[in-house]
Amino acid sequence: MLNIKPKYVVDEKGRRTAVVLSIKDYRVLMQRLENLEDALDLDHAVETAMGFREYSEIRAELQVDSD
Repeated sequence: MLNIKPKYVVDEKGRRTAVVLSIKDYRVLMQRLENLEDALDLDHAVETAMGFREYSEIRAELQVDSD
């Protein structure tokens, strides 16, 4: 669980209008967001894939092309 301690900016009526985070908290949130995006991209790739190839096959193909 995240242990983020946000500070709120409020307007003259006391309504929250913005959030201030420490750099550490911001970085933690950004890393979590990037990880979530990566997981969603992987899920999409698996759902839409028409086929998979073995890594060793691709590596062998790349080595032949570079010779």
